[in-house]
Amino acid sequence: MTVMLRTAGLAKTFTLHLRGGMQLPVLAGIDLEVHAGACVVLAGPSGAGKSTLMRSLYGNYRAEAGQIWVRHQGEMVDIAKAEPRVVLAVRRETLGYVSQFLRVVPRVGTLDIVADELITRGVATDEARDTASALLLRLNIPRRLHDIPPATFSGGEQQRVNLARGFIARHPILLLDEPTASLDAENRAVVVDMIARAKADGIATVAICHDAEVRDAIADRLFPLSPAREAA
Repeated sequence: MTVMLRTAGLAKTFTLHLRGGMQLPVLAGIDLEVHAGACVVLAGPSGAGKSTLMRSLYGNYRAEAGQIWVRHQGEMVDIAKAEPRVVLAVRRETLGYVSQFLRVVPRVGTLDIVADELITRGVATDEARDTASALLLRLNIPRRLHDIPPATFSGGEQQRVNLARGFIARHPILLLDEPTASLDAENRAVVVDMIARAKADGIATVAICHDAEVRDAIADRLFPLSPAREAA
């Protein structure tokens, strides 16, 4: 199977400047491989570095050691060492990320926020808006809310808008940080189905998921993490 994402010897340490420069190791020697059409769920206790690894994969955190190889436009690119413009291109075309929190431009309507993910990729505005509307409806965001800025929405509604933004672009690799944390049973089932369809389309997925039922439904395998200072 095609390798879409791979890390080798990945390490990350935080420096606590307010604690006299104390070094806090979080990741050490991480070797992860994710194939097209597979979902790998990061597992481990709180503090094991799951969110740090996810942010490192997206390039939000700079790795201190190791490589993060992403299959981008047919070639493997090491975003741990790539220039910022390359990282931005990888994010735009290859690597999608759904965080737990919705961060968008204020006062912009929900439909426009989601549709913009396609418009910036050259899709015609009407087509992008139709696709965005269908995806929002699938995620149980009623049409009467589509023109309203999502800052006024509940936490669960905001999470579903975030999921719509993440899934609409159909990135070949998708990072999901607690995609169902604020959702009820009905909407969790919708998201599980969306992930299954993404996998069927060959999308490689890395997820953090503390809901055991959802984790078991989406995971092809677990990738266990232990706190770096306790790891052998």
